[in-house]
Amino acid sequence: MQLHISENLDKLSTGVADWLVQYIKQVLQKQDRFTIALSGGSTPKKLHELLVTDKYRNEIEWSKLHFFWGDERYVPLTDERSNAKMAYDTLLNHVPVNEAQIHIMRPDVAPEESAAEYEKLLHNYFDGKPTTFDLVLLGMGDDGHTLSLFPGKTEVIHEQKLWAISLWLESQNMYRITLTAPVVNKAACVVFLAAGANKTTVLKEVITGAYNPDLYPSQVIKPESGQLIWFVDQAAAGNLS
Repeated sequence: MQLHISENLDKLSTGVADWLVQYIKQVLQKQDRFTIALSGGSTPKKLHELLVTDKYRNEIEWSKLHFFWGDERYVPLTDERSNAKMAYDTLLNHVPVNEAQIHIMRPDVAPEESAAEYEKLLHNYFDGKPTTFDLVLLGMGDDGHTLSLFPGKTEVIHEQKLWAISLWLESQNMYRITLTAPVVNKAACVVFLAAGANKTTVLKEVITGAYNPDLYPSQVIKPESGQLIWFVDQAAAGNLS
């Protein structure tokens, strides 16, 4: 595991953008596509806004990028809560990407059907390959959740077979669709972004505490052979020695 601590969210975002440009170039020297799973939330939004500036936009071969999502709220694409909408608004509408290489989790079919369709798509992409995604971008909630793996959602946290699953989240009164640990842990690289003093306690528990994924689901993300990198700001890292 690598840990990068930045002074604040702006510097964290710049550090991730610099790293990402170089990582994409490095991967595309060896293969003709780069697969990335995006995250929702405010920290990735800041990253997207940087990537569409001239400094970064012109350094990335967008036509070779294939986009996926780590999880999605089961709401229409027009809904402000949609992770896909956020990504289109802040990133995908502003760079020359191939629409056929953008794979949203569909909100226009039943949640179970949407998850099953996504699972099939992932197997079509990755079966027979040494790894799944080239990069999975993840956030972490104040409660230690990542993706739609929430504390107490034991079956979803410990799913061993399915790569995508739908679940009902009582606290939000909605269905969500999420990737699971097995497909993420087969990725070549997993990057967590965490910022803010509200993450201080949980970040220390996730990184250095006892293994308790039912309480801190982010702990279940442990790449089998890929890199695990945390980019955090000083506020979030306050309790780390």
